[in-house]
Amino acid sequence: MPLHQSQYAVIGAGLAGSAAAWQLASRGHEVTLLEQATPAHHGGSSHGSARILRYAYPEHLYSRLMLAAKPLWDEVERSAGRKLITPTGALDFGAQRQPEHLAQILGDLGIDHELLSVRQATERWPQFRFDTPVLWHPEAGVINAQAAVEAMVGLAVAQGARLETGWQVATATREGAGYRLVSTGGDVVDAERVVVCAGGWLPDLLSNLALPQRFLSGMPPLAVRQEQAYHFPYRDRVAAGGGSPAAPWPTFIYKNERIQAYGLPGGEDAGFRGQKVAEFNGGKLLTSASQQDQVIDPGNRRRVTSYVQENIPGLEAEPYAETTCLFTNTPDENFVLDRADGVTVVSPCSGHGAKFAPLIGLLAADLASAADASEAAIVPQEFRVAARSA
Repeated sequence: MPLHQSQYAVIGAGLAGSAAAWQLASRGHEVTLLEQATPAHHGGSSHGSARILRYAYPEHLYSRLMLAAKPLWDEVERSAGRKLITPTGALDFGAQRQPEHLAQILGDLGIDHELLSVRQATERWPQFRFDTPVLWHPEAGVINAQAAVEAMVGLAVAQGARLETGWQVATATREGAGYRLVSTGGDVVDAERVVVCAGGWLPDLLSNLALPQRFLSGMPPLAVRQEQAYHFPYRDRVAAGGGSPAAPWPTFIYKNERIQAYGLPGGEDAGFRGQKVAEFNGGKLLTSASQQDQVIDPGNRRRVTSYVQENIPGLEAEPYAETTCLFTNTPDENFVLDRADGVTVVSPCSGHGAKFAPLIGLLAADLASAADASEAAIVPQEFRVAARSA
């Protein structure tokens, strides 16, 4: 039974786990990053080249957090010497998306934006059909998620972190003043503190993490969905441009009483040939990530294709590529970021956590390394499980 000792063990090398490992290692801590497969593997939530970075939220909290996260993204790019974010701007429209309210939030925080009429927006983006006023905020963009994971894992390792791949956690039990983690293969890591960034596998792990019952009773129910996304080709492409669109396409979120759809330039995953479009929380429910089959639901494909055909004339209404991804949802779509004893649980989830990854890593490192969990006041109370169950 091979044994390794470490000050911190971080479970999961997706966006959150790689960011937490980087932050901890950069502070001089001894870190072991445990990944059941490989970083940003296709079965998790952090694979692929296209995630939306946006500032528009219906409440101030997440817009403020995005303002705090962007300088950290800049730091990752500088330190790794790698471009991770492509600026595109973003559109928000649809009656239930409430673009006027979103504009008010951005205005309160001094974030650059415009609120456009249907006519104004159509003149600027004729590839869309708009049915409400449209919010435009130009600082939005697209994150290359897999490249971001690779960059932050690389930064963590460069700072001395140890990466273990093919290391699936079976149990985490108290061992003296720390914790003993045992893999399904029988390997052992003894750590003083543990940071859990397990994504859709968190429901499976919770009961095996030596967490007190009070903490577990305060955890919100986690609903894991197998989401589906489709790449639709651009109708207008530069003949000699290698498939790139003639003008940069923005990201978008649309919501009415029938559907919440979103889209973004698909990136290298699909040859830069089209827009990635999906229905938010349109996938089937799982009890955990271990149930996923990565099979596309034909009904979901029909709904999204119908949406594209009716609302995005700038796209061919036939997907040329498709994929699945995991969303791990809380009922209020807030994140979970809290600590019980020496175990920090991190679930920046509900389908909108990728854009905050380096900030989540910073918050997780602050929380995990604090002498007492209550000292990490920087972590928003909305994310604190223990506070809600007190």
